[in-house]
Amino acid sequence: MKKDEIALGSVQKTLLLPLWGRAAETRKNRPLLMDNTAVRIIDAINYDFTTIKNTVNPLIRTAWIARSIYFDDRIRAFLEKHPSGTIVNIGCGLDTTYDRIDNGTARWYELDLPDVIELRKQYILPGDRRIFLAGSVLDDAWYDIISEKSNVLLLFAGVIYYFAEDTVKSLFNTFGEKFGKCDILFDYASVKGMNMSNKRLLEKSGMDSEARLRWGIDDIFEIEKWDKAIKVLESIPMYSEHKKKYPLFRRIGMTISDRMKVMSLAHVEINRAGNI
Repeated sequence: MKKDEIALGSVQKTLLLPLWGRAAETRKNRPLLMDNTAVRIIDAINYDFTTIKNTVNPLIRTAWIARSIYFDDRIRAFLEKHPSGTIVNIGCGLDTTYDRIDNGTARWYELDLPDVIELRKQYILPGDRRIFLAGSVLDDAWYDIISEKSNVLLLFAGVIYYFAEDTVKSLFNTFGEKFGKCDILFDYASVKGMNMSNKRLLEKSGMDSEARLRWGIDDIFEIEKWDKAIKVLESIPMYSEHKKKYPLFRRIGMTISDRMKVMSLAHVEINRAGNI
């Protein structure tokens, strides 16, 4: 079967990393995550994953799965409270969360740069409740397309640390202005984690310097000082919910990483309406 050629910018190429990770996990005998859509896409793309397979640290590959499971679980909990809520997947890339957990009533918006959305359309179809938005999260135009601005959950999976801190502050401020109240799920790096990721993941996996991480924070609760409307509802080390599912040698690496707070997962609420 002839595979598809792809043409992406350096930052957009990073979307292939977690996609490949989810496909590889799905192919295991006892997968922690099933993502058949990821398998289908990986099998169709003409891209040499050899470098990724041979050089990406197993802990990083495990982090991709831990992040997906965390997001899936928290989104399900959100949709139990708000079955017709609004999900905005920012920097969606080739993410397939919708395929795994859509409840049949929520409205999903999937936002990314135009070249990524064009690629996405080759493998994933939009629908009445699954709207693709081509543009930058930094462009305010996409907010006008969101038809329902209450009960909003924003997703930043593998995205937020590509922005400088000032940009993250500005985004959170705009979220408060546009939605009044919203929840945000994201993974974030400590300063050490940012530096380690740039060296071990992006450089050694064939990505160039334009795809480097730009924001790291050691204490996520510091963001509450940005605005009184911001509240950190949850923050956990990346592997805290999954160590017991792996053999001892892998758990040792996970424990060290978690104690160093290399990568973490967070659930944040912005409630501008309640802080006027």
